[in-house]
Amino acid sequence: MKKMIIPVLAFVLFGFSADTNKLSNEDRKFAIKHLKETRNHMTHVLKGLSEEQLNFKPYEDSWSIAECVEHLAISESAFGGLIKRTAASEPNPVLKDSLVFNDEQLLKVITDRSQKVKTSEQFEPSGQFGSHEETVEAFMTKRNEHIEYTKTTEDDLRNRFSKDLPFGTVDGVQLLLFAAAHSERHILQMEEVMATENFPAKKE
Repeated sequence: MKKMIIPVLAFVLFGFSADTNKLSNEDRKFAIKHLKETRNHMTHVLKGLSEEQLNFKPYEDSWSIAECVEHLAISESAFGGLIKRTAASEPNPVLKDSLVFNDEQLLKVITDRSQKVKTSEQFEPSGQFGSHEETVEAFMTKRNEHIEYTKTTEDDLRNRFSKDLPFGTVDGVQLLLFAAAHSERHILQMEEVMATENFPAKKE
């Protein structure tokens, strides 16, 4: 009997230990807050812009607002794949020591427009979604999927990690925050375009 009790106890005590820490309410609310706020910020910035304004470029080698939106739609889809892979990975608490930033540092670094970063070719805008409206819809569809996932997931995102970002390791919650901060970075870029002296005036 004793021989049977020991393995049973081991199963009870350790059998579910790999994934007993679910996403905390605090982390869930924090991630949802940033995902929603940045989505809504983009909606506000784009509201009422004409085709001329959307396609205006301050400089020959800069992106227009429409191109910024397309880059975000491409990136948001890529984040979807990263989130799925990260959620499906095995919890690995040892990697906590590999995190480069805490949450607040991550948000600050990604949204810092003083640091310019050239994107890779696969994320360059090329008109792949069709019209501007279709491009916005593509972004919104993916962003809303990510918000819904964050609302409902029971995955242990703080102990699941991704090494696919340029600067190093992030945990699952930080991956969601990165998606939000990345969109905010380019929304700020859109506002910079709108603030240039020769930005087309809104037609009455």
